[in-house]
Amino acid sequence: MFSLNRMPRALKLALPLALIAAATPMVAQMPEVPGKADKARVTAGTYTADAGHSLVAWKVNHFGFNDYFGLFGDVSGTLEIDPANPAAAKVSVKIPVSKVVTASAGLTGHLLKPAAEGKPADFFGAAPADATFVSTSVAPGADGMSAKITGDFTLNGVTKPVTIDATFAGAGTNPFSKAATLGFHGKTTIKRSDFNVKYGLPFVSDDVTLDITAAFEKK
Repeated sequence: MFSLNRMPRALKLALPLALIAAATPMVAQMPEVPGKADKARVTAGTYTADAGHSLVAWKVNHFGFNDYFGLFGDVSGTLEIDPANPAAAKVSVKIPVSKVVTASAGLTGHLLKPAAEGKPADFFGAAPADATFVSTSVAPGADGMSAKITGDFTLNGVTKPVTIDATFAGAGTNPFSKAATLGFHGKTTIKRSDFNVKYGLPFVSDDVTLDITAAFEKK
């Protein structure tokens, strides 16, 4: 049986170098990821939300024991941006509450359960209107990669000001759509009672953390 222990020392040293040399062409041929967190790649214009790759995750605390998560997808909307004047950026999006997703069919059904006669729905009801966010101001961060985006958030028929801590995630050309694309991450916390979603308080937390990931393609 072949044994490395019987291999001459010079050959032992040469083998790793040979393997590295053989792998180098393969690494060089690997395709480059199209998006990079490079501000120089951002071009001015109006962008449309990539609904298939934009999500809003929500998190609540359950009975003080643990956190529970859900998702809103199919986010639509627009972003107007000029890298020479980021404070003038504008964003407007719609979030289809009726398409809420959880890991529990029972919970999803409860979130969309019709209201009992003469009473408000426990959560969103059977045919909830889309939630919307329309920016009113953008305060760019000193790092040039982040911003605080303040806007009017409408949910369950109630509109309140909300500030999102946003971070630039990447820019480049989508290899499938061939469109210039920008990506961002965002985070904020709202109180659901502010939007008349009060079922289960305080056992299910009033504070709801929203984690946002959004991609926008240039028109």
